[in-house]
Amino acid sequence: MIRDDLRDMPPATPFDDDKLKEECGVFGVIGVTDAANFVALGMHALQHRGQEAGGIVAYDPDTGFNSARHFGYVRDNFTSQRVMETLPGALGIGHVRYSTAGSKGHTAIRDVQPFFGEFAMGGAAIAHNGNITNANALRRELIERGSIFQSSSDSECIIHLMARSLQRNIPERMKDALRRVEGAFSVVAMTRTKLIGVRDARGVRPLVLGKIGDQGYALSSETCALDIIGAEFVREIEPGEMVVISAGKVESFKPFDPKPSRFCIFEQVYFSRPDSILGGRSVYETRRQIGVELAREAPVEADLVCPVPDSGTPAAIGFSHESGIPYGMGIIRNQYMGRTFIEPSEQIRNMGVRLKLNVNRALIRDKRIILVDDSVVRGTTSRKIKDMLLDAGAAEVHFRIASPPTMWPCFYGVDTPDRDKLLAAQMTVDEMRDHLGVDSLKFISLDGLYRAAGVAEGRDAAAPAFCDACFSGEYPVVPSDMIEKGFEMKTAAE
Repeated sequence: MIRDDLRDMPPATPFDDDKLKEECGVFGVIGVTDAANFVALGMHALQHRGQEAGGIVAYDPDTGFNSARHFGYVRDNFTSQRVMETLPGALGIGHVRYSTAGSKGHTAIRDVQPFFGEFAMGGAAIAHNGNITNANALRRELIERGSIFQSSSDSECIIHLMARSLQRNIPERMKDALRRVEGAFSVVAMTRTKLIGVRDARGVRPLVLGKIGDQGYALSSETCALDIIGAEFVREIEPGEMVVISAGKVESFKPFDPKPSRFCIFEQVYFSRPDSILGGRSVYETRRQIGVELAREAPVEADLVCPVPDSGTPAAIGFSHESGIPYGMGIIRNQYMGRTFIEPSEQIRNMGVRLKLNVNRALIRDKRIILVDDSVVRGTTSRKIKDMLLDAGAAEVHFRIASPPTMWPCFYGVDTPDRDKLLAAQMTVDEMRDHLGVDSLKFISLDGLYRAAGVAEGRDAAAPAFCDACFSGEYPVVPSDMIEKGFEMKTAAE
């Protein structure tokens, strides 16, 4: 029986619209007692990838497939014995969500993953991180052929494509379905006896494999979620690979035509937790090295290097070390402001970032401050932080940004504003500096970002090692749905 929690969704925090939103996180385990408890812990470790909602599906031979789907944080929904007792079994998958496709502004419970389907050979559930760029076309085709959709999510297309496949088992049906899909996907799925993991041919979104004891396995968006359950990191799922895990055995398949790998470089800059490992490299070390490169490319005389917490912290440490300028926590984050803090009145909204960030006045007064942040999107938060520093007595404010200018929207699983709302798409760097009202503004170069991520020679324009479309406008997969809506891709002249 599939059970849903129908509680109302908590109000969204009004102060986070100046960051690119984390996409989603997926997690699954097989071969352990009370798999749902392991899944809940993994989802908790992946909470930074999506705070809007979460869901778990588990399978038990006696009770079949069971699920729970809730709005809000994992800690508020999947820690009670009452809920977890409804999810028995040694096999389960989970998903934490921030909506990138489907309902925007208000998510319906029907859009919360994992999605479940009952097929002739048994049930299957899937959880998807990424974005299907031809979902509109697929949806139209499926509806015309009689499919009845239950959600507005692009991910549901996969279930319907599986249902229409003529293959004899679920892994083969999944291969059939995903061959029709364009865009980015890391999928964790389950049948009654198998845990399945798949990455798209370009490997845009992450997925890793872990081992639990002698017979158990885990699949996760990031290695940090393996750590929380005591799993041993085995390896990354390769781009274009499908793994099928059952009875302590891992089988590997390559169902897609090979493509050049294009892992999302913004995972290194912002999305992934700093204690995760990506491509054999520590995310923390990459971010620290970004600060080193930034200090080499954009030096400035100052008294103190301060991060915008928490995402700017490793880069600020690297900048400080390379420049010799002292590091200090000039801004302090309130760690306990959650989504359900208070219903924001207009007066509260006008307080802006002060509800989350506060200036360490004694530290920054009369000092020339280098403020290090991960990105500038709309610029609204950057202006407010600059005003807070000046109000607290800073002598100068110099922004150093640990990514190149964000000039293009992402269509591969990140909630990015339309291009006309991206500050860097509308202004030059000098114009942005004047708009923000800071003494100087510098971004790391794309070559510098590649060097920090381990590509010593920088970016190869003919064959980039990463997906950097949000910076370069060069999309590795044509965003078909957006082109249909009138989106204009970058021309060669640009």
